[in-house]
Amino acid sequence: MYRTVFPALKLLDPEVAHHLGMAVLKTAQAPFVRDILGAVTRPHRSLHTQAMGLSFPTPFGIAAGFDKNAEVVTALSALGFGHVEVGTVTPRPQPGNPRPRLFRLPSDRALVNRMGFNNDGIDEVAKRLSLIRRLTPGLIIGVNIGKNRDTDPSDAAHDYIAAARHVAAVADYLVVNVSSPNTPGLRALQDPRELTPILNGVLAEARGVPVLVKISPDSPDEEIVDVSRLARELGLAGVVATNTTVSRDGLSSSRPEITHAGDGGLSGAPLATRSRDVLALVRDTLGEGPVVISVGGVETGADVHERLQAGATLVQAYTSFVYRGPFLAHHVNKELVAARS
Repeated sequence: MYRTVFPALKLLDPEVAHHLGMAVLKTAQAPFVRDILGAVTRPHRSLHTQAMGLSFPTPFGIAAGFDKNAEVVTALSALGFGHVEVGTVTPRPQPGNPRPRLFRLPSDRALVNRMGFNNDGIDEVAKRLSLIRRLTPGLIIGVNIGKNRDTDPSDAAHDYIAAARHVAAVADYLVVNVSSPNTPGLRALQDPRELTPILNGVLAEARGVPVLVKISPDSPDEEIVDVSRLARELGLAGVVATNTTVSRDGLSSSRPEITHAGDGGLSGAPLATRSRDVLALVRDTLGEGPVVISVGGVETGADVHERLQAGATLVQAYTSFVYRGPFLAHHVNKELVAARS
């Protein structure tokens, strides 16, 4: 059905199409619908994965950016995702960047976004997560946190600490996002001198909840090594590798399409090679203990299997949800079982 509907969705602005999809997913959160979906999409028991003291029904989850405001967590879990990472969430609500700010590059199975951390703010998201915890316990939910756009980078630690303080009690893990290309000055916070007080502050507020840091694929290898070493030295649970890229190298989309999309983070298939390279570099730097969540260009169960074999603990996708449809997790989980056999 999705293959029939998708051509019509392509006629819509991508952000409008996303909101329509979210509305459909909200209907799937009715208990009887969720139960039916869960019975069909439940991951095979062989996929159960232990990480960060948590039991994941499958190592495959959905990355931050899809459900920014924790509105469809239960639906996504019922569709077969082993974990849902919500956000990026900032201390205060903010509208994000002006529209249009989301673009498809179908020839490359890619998206370009310059959303700019549009979200309802940490208080509202924390309330939703608290309700989810009461009504549907057992779901694994990560919360990706960031700073507000108008917060000076010199005060960034205060934003991350405030966000962590509000959601630590309702999150299974926290991700410090200092790598989005869509908030001015944010990526400069990956400098260990800037990042250390942020991570130390979040660790203090997390009160034992695992903390990870999400890194940029555009960083030089030396900086990736430095951030990974810092994560290990400070006792973080691990690293999320990677965020979106500002590179447009190697795209098959036409020049007018790329120009129309403009600035912003590129996600999807073109990111796969760099994401795999960063995964190997991060795993080699961290050693065997800490978690690595690999994200970027993941489309199939074979991709997930490859990332796990290369040292990932968990694997996430987002853009392939747009191109393969709402039963992405169900298909990927089945493909992963087959790849392991």
